[in-house]
Amino acid sequence: MTSPFLTPKDFLSSARMSEIGVAILGDIVLDRYMAGTTERVSREAPIPVVVCKDETDNLGGAGNVVMNLRGLGARVFVAGSVGRDEYACAVRRHLSENGVESRLFDRVSPTLTKARLLCGGQQVARFDRETVEELPQKDAVSALSWLEDILDKKRASAVILSDYGLGFCTRFLCEAVIDAARSRNIPVFVDPRGSDWSRYKGATIATPNLAELSAVAGPVRNEDETVAASGEKARVAAGLDYLLVTRSSSGVSLMAQSGALHIPGRPIEVFDVSGAGDTVIACLAAAFAAGFSMTEAAMFANDAAHIVVTRSGTYPINARDILSGNAERTSEAIVVTRQDAASICERWKKDGRVVFTNGCFDVLHAGHVDSLERARALGERLIVGLNSDRSVRALKGKERPVNNEHDRARVLAALRCVDLVVVFDEDTPRELLSALRPHVLVKGGDYSAESLPGREFVETVVILPLTEGLSTTEIIKRTLVTRQTKDTSIFLRGGSS
Repeated sequence: MTSPFLTPKDFLSSARMSEIGVAILGDIVLDRYMAGTTERVSREAPIPVVVCKDETDNLGGAGNVVMNLRGLGARVFVAGSVGRDEYACAVRRHLSENGVESRLFDRVSPTLTKARLLCGGQQVARFDRETVEELPQKDAVSALSWLEDILDKKRASAVILSDYGLGFCTRFLCEAVIDAARSRNIPVFVDPRGSDWSRYKGATIATPNLAELSAVAGPVRNEDETVAASGEKARVAAGLDYLLVTRSSSGVSLMAQSGALHIPGRPIEVFDVSGAGDTVIACLAAAFAAGFSMTEAAMFANDAAHIVVTRSGTYPINARDILSGNAERTSEAIVVTRQDAASICERWKKDGRVVFTNGCFDVLHAGHVDSLERARALGERLIVGLNSDRSVRALKGKERPVNNEHDRARVLAALRCVDLVVVFDEDTPRELLSALRPHVLVKGGDYSAESLPGREFVETVVILPLTEGLSTTEIIKRTLVTRQTKDTSIFLRGGSS
């Protein structure tokens, strides 16, 4: 299914998310909250006496993935297990009230619960009932049959394995679910647990956080290069198409065979990270099932996660939160591959004019910024094609570039006027323009529109005059002259540098 809309956010506003069905199998938890106040210390022990004023519950674990998807408007099917107790009744009530079709198996142990005690709005204690109980083989076979029926009737276009390590996602179930889905060309999304990911082999994507990635790859620092190297190693070892690592305030990193993509976070006040991973996998699956690329789905999931971490407790995302604009990217663009850029550009073109410009941007200066801002003003989106290090050397000589392509791309991506950065290795952007086909091509300098490579792939060409006295070459020359003058002066004074 290919979406005719610009972004996942636009897809939400079209009310067509209800066409998307997602099946979830995993550990369902009941999150309970007991909130109260304290004014005295117990006579029995030196502890505060909390007078309970309110008691609520909602779905956690795989249940929170369910609620995130329902908040987006998707149709949801879930398989999990509950005990024979009052908390099982609460789980069934939540699923029924939210229109979720479920297949719940009986646990010998009590229903999985996490009870949080809050005092004055702050969590002071948590009481977990988390007996690990492996799903019996007969129930796993029944769960698989339930899923295959849903997939054969084309009621779901994505499958999520929400593995909290509490027993439902057995090796047999994981392997059988992945085989069943992939044989029907249905993507499988995995929230992994433990140090052995072999049970997830063949899944489309896994979405670990840094701690979960470290469990299989060794300690991982929250740095782009380290995350990319460890993530790619884990992706290949587990036989996954993609790996998305959630990195708290640093955003997310998407690993694929084509390379790593780091989608930055933005500065916010984090209130509670509970359930953020559930939001990520729910939004990722929903957007991908709707026909968006994995890159676009990851951007959408990253933005949604920024909303939920500002809320207290396990807070499932909903369409209203996203459509209110709270999840808009506000400051940084992203650096993407040519293939992803083409997909994103195609969607952007349906909503307004897409502008393209290109260059080496070796030493970014005020003239560059002025040209980029004027280019952005010509449309709704600005894509910047950036010459690779190889092509800069071919154009400027072996002493250039001064800054490598990774650093140059990051600086460009931080500009508010830039929406997307794409590195190209050819001497001209003609092949890139052939793939993107934007509305407007902008170039600064003394060019004729007809002579620009790739001119035939755009509707309009705009030539912008350069800012006098500002060029990378001149800035480098002035820097060298200043350095040489300073060194000569030190030499004549008999000093040292």
